[in-house]
Amino acid sequence: MSDQPSDASSRPETPPESPVSVDPVESAPEPASEVPREGPGRAKAAGKPARASTPPVPPQNAGPDVPKVPGYLQAPPRADVWQRRGQQPPPGVLSRLRPPSPSVIGPATLWSVFATALLSALLLGDGLGPNLLIVAVPAALGAFFAARTAGRRLRPWTAVWAVGGLALLAIPALREAGWPVFLAVVSALALGSLALHGSRSWPGVLLGSLGLFPSAAAGVRWGWLGVRARADDSRGRVRTVVRSTVVAVVLLVVFGALFASADAAFADLLGSLTPDVSVGDSPWRVFLFVLGLVGALAAAYSAAAPVRWDGITVRPGKARNRAEWALPLIVLNLLFAAFIALQLVVLLSGYDTVQEKTGLTPSEYARQGFWQLLWATVLILLVIALALRWAPRGGPGDRTLVRSVLGSLCVLTLVVVASALRRMDFYVDAFGLTRLRISVAAVELWLGVVLVLILAAGVFGARLLPRAIAVSAAAGVLAFGLLSPDGLIAEQNVERYDRDKTIDIDYLKGLSADAVPALDTLPEPLRSCALRDFERDVALADAPWYSSSWGEVRARDILEKRPVRNHGVECYRLGQETGERDGYEEKDPYDPY
Repeated sequence: MSDQPSDASSRPETPPESPVSVDPVESAPEPASEVPREGPGRAKAAGKPARASTPPVPPQNAGPDVPKVPGYLQAPPRADVWQRRGQQPPPGVLSRLRPPSPSVIGPATLWSVFATALLSALLLGDGLGPNLLIVAVPAALGAFFAARTAGRRLRPWTAVWAVGGLALLAIPALREAGWPVFLAVVSALALGSLALHGSRSWPGVLLGSLGLFPSAAAGVRWGWLGVRARADDSRGRVRTVVRSTVVAVVLLVVFGALFASADAAFADLLGSLTPDVSVGDSPWRVFLFVLGLVGALAAAYSAAAPVRWDGITVRPGKARNRAEWALPLIVLNLLFAAFIALQLVVLLSGYDTVQEKTGLTPSEYARQGFWQLLWATVLILLVIALALRWAPRGGPGDRTLVRSVLGSLCVLTLVVVASALRRMDFYVDAFGLTRLRISVAAVELWLGVVLVLILAAGVFGARLLPRAIAVSAAAGVLAFGLLSPDGLIAEQNVERYDRDKTIDIDYLKGLSADAVPALDTLPEPLRSCALRDFERDVALADAPWYSSSWGEVRARDILEKRPVRNHGVECYRLGQETGERDGYEEKDPYDPY
């Protein structure tokens, strides 16, 4: 029941409304907020009538009335048959980790990208050398300009990755051997990607080293949109630049040809500086241009909008109790200790003790166990990673237990690394150094460095461990290339020959030009037999300066000063005498070289 009186006379009288046609389907009651309410405290008996609602006034000059379509006749919106109703596709991994698209590409970045593509087409078609470092400079500048436009600052670790990548690209300029050059180029790309993304965690370092590949398509689209936007805004300036460039090229060609025909020295200088471009290799040059363009755009886009790979988190494993976690590792430590107790005799003694204890020659002893120790080192790193994942995390006592058990395992594994390197030393002294032997010895030495870094992380914290291991790997590749492995192989084999041991000339002939200085010290006819293939390769090679390494140039100078003599019969006899490779009849199954 209502608390207000129901007398009809108290209700205000409303004037009659003009008749308005209302569609029964579209008509609806007015909202309650528009109905005048009378509160109990209002002076209703004063007799003031309520203001009547004014009828809607149709607008003047209105067109003909458009009949409204009833709601039940309206067509429902079309639904996506590939998507469930009310759901949207989840965002991709890259869209969640990458910031919004950067602003329009700047002119400095565009010119740097174009310079990278042009230099790639002109210089990289003749081989690798200093040209790779030359091409990397404008690409790095383009990434720098893009990062500065996006508001990113240069951080210390970014500078470390960038300087390391450029240093690795100096290896092709110094060494002729293809295998250290390949390692250096791959490592330089990985460090450049880390410099652009700024990763610090394990997923960030591992995935960030490959981060340029996801940015390739986005970088091309970004560059195309930027070129279109700037072409629309400055058509007159673009035409001016094109005309100026065409005129400059014509002037250079005309007057350069005149000066070259007038002076032979100037013609030689111009020919050595100018890239040798022919019509026959046009498809290859076009491919290199596109490759340089896409790579530079991917680097610039990554610098402006890097993927935050650190956003990928790896959940730690379920913590185990102390007994369950520590018992297997303690047993493994005891096994390592027993093995190392016997290895110390070999590490601290020489050849005679090896034969006395094992009944094997030092070379047979080394060949028997090196690969097993190498795999043991790799597996120990896997065991340490899994043990840290399921380690107990209850308090200070658990942390002390984890550090003690895993620290002991790392120290014992370091002794295993030393034993493996000692075995390789026996092996090399008996049969000589080869590419495979120096490579696996370098890998074993780097694994020892990783173990030392893990020990340091247990003492000082593991925050820098992922980046420290990446730095150690890059430093190892850089040192490996700077030491010239082919040159070391040749030097070691020449030293063995000076100590009245056998030398495999057929194997040494297959090395790169980096081995020529060491082989040049051999007596005749060994010197000429070892260098005749190098002289033929140098005579046939007509590489320009930008694709010639320092090792190749040095070999050419040596062979020009001391030409190779003809010792056909002696060289054939030497090949027959050293037919059994490395001085033993049974071939090493692990050494394809």
